[in-house]
Amino acid sequence: MTKRPAKPERASGPRPRLVKKNGNGLPEKPSREEAEDAVRTLIRWAGDDPSREGLLGTPDRVTRAYEEFFGGYGEDPVEVLQRTFEETGGYDEMVILRDMRFESHCEHHLAPIIGRAHIAYLPNKRVIGISKLARVLDIYSKRLQIQEKMTAQIANTIDEVLQPKGVAVVIDAAHQCMTTRGVHKPGMSMVTSRMLGLFRTDARTRREFLAIIGHPAASTMVNV
Repeated sequence: MTKRPAKPERASGPRPRLVKKNGNGLPEKPSREEAEDAVRTLIRWAGDDPSREGLLGTPDRVTRAYEEFFGGYGEDPVEVLQRTFEETGGYDEMVILRDMRFESHCEHHLAPIIGRAHIAYLPNKRVIGISKLARVLDIYSKRLQIQEKMTAQIANTIDEVLQPKGVAVVIDAAHQCMTTRGVHKPGMSMVTSRMLGLFRTDARTRREFLAIIGHPAASTMVNV
């Protein structure tokens, strides 16, 4: 008599809740009231009373802060880069924005990521307004992120839309999920880079960029 195969064991713990999606395939956004109730739940989880005087306005303040922290979900970086200029006077050298401060949030702990970004590209007949590069950084940083993905997203989007001769992005940031919790390593920073086109294939171009931004790790940068 043949034995029936054993049924796979169910994973322990609660089943993940199904998230309703909107017409664009994205999760439906809860109401402000639901978001504020969630904050009250977290306050109770922390061990405090959300109805006490000092915390009464906290749910409203937190939801308004989240609108600012995560405003990047409501913007399209491709659309930002659509307007370009061809009157460059034959300029074909690097365009670099360096030392741009940004604030983001770790998608694993919702802890802040604070750092500086350097973005460069080699024009291919077209240039973009420099404020648009800063906006692309803001759009991607104002989402739940990991630094590696954000670095790649910025570089890839600029490369796909502008189609330049090369793109370089370097991000140097401190992660409070490591400095204020967990391993508690204050003073550390994480460096990621993404080199495309000539920045990747031409060592002299890459060295020139890294020298201009003044990064001490110029010889050890790793593409991510």
